[in-house]
Amino acid sequence: MRWINRKPGRPLAFFLMALPFLLVLIAYSVASDARRAVNPADKLLPAPAQIAQTAQRVATQPDRRSGQIVFWKDTGASLQRLALGVAIGAAIGLTFGLSIGLFPHLHAGLNSFVAVLSMIPPLAVLPILFIIFGLGEVSKVALIAIGITPFLIRDLAARTSELPFEQIVKAQTLGASSVVIALRVALPQIMPRLIQAVRLALGPAWLFLIAAEAIAAENGLGYRIFLVRRYLAMDVILTYVIWITLLAFLIDWALRQTSRRFYPWAEDGL
Repeated sequence: MRWINRKPGRPLAFFLMALPFLLVLIAYSVASDARRAVNPADKLLPAPAQIAQTAQRVATQPDRRSGQIVFWKDTGASLQRLALGVAIGAAIGLTFGLSIGLFPHLHAGLNSFVAVLSMIPPLAVLPILFIIFGLGEVSKVALIAIGITPFLIRDLAARTSELPFEQIVKAQTLGASSVVIALRVALPQIMPRLIQAVRLALGPAWLFLIAAEAIAAENGLGYRIFLVRRYLAMDVILTYVIWITLLAFLIDWALRQTSRRFYPWAEDGL
């Protein structure tokens, strides 16, 4: 049997899934031991045990001044900004994507405009957002929304335009109006794609969040990373990076389970 036709069993699939993580951990441990053998005070590559101790410390010990656990305060602030930005972007993306893909006049008027907007680097407009909205929460949420919305609109518009035209014709034959067709025929078929598009947009959304927090914030995961970098606290930085990665994975997993739960017919393994 050709290798292209062979599928691994569950134990082998689990081993293959874990193998890259184990290799990265081994490579990091070897590099860390090598640097610390030359310089025991080396801070660039802290030992995995040190990272674990730091993670336990930052997650359990309260700040001496405020009495709060800064780690969880930063997590809450970042997740709130991320959720608001993604929710706003998803709502706008769904509304305009569905409309552009379904109504020819809106497609003719807005499709090229959205395409041009998607070419603007979102981080380039961050100073403009700070000038307009100030250094508070609005500018950070706006950056996330602005960064992902054009992509969502284009993706959902393309998916809407691919819907079988026969369905629209049948709905019109039964007397459905344009609004009813949009809400009863197109929308249910677009929702699974919206979830998938949001999953793909989460990576850029995290990037915009960290960038905004690094430049102007008083709390947040990105703010803390750039705050401790001046002290070369790599153990703290790596703890936060691992935590951000875990949060991103959990959010992606939750969205995938939502898609499987409500739209099992659209699950494509993403």
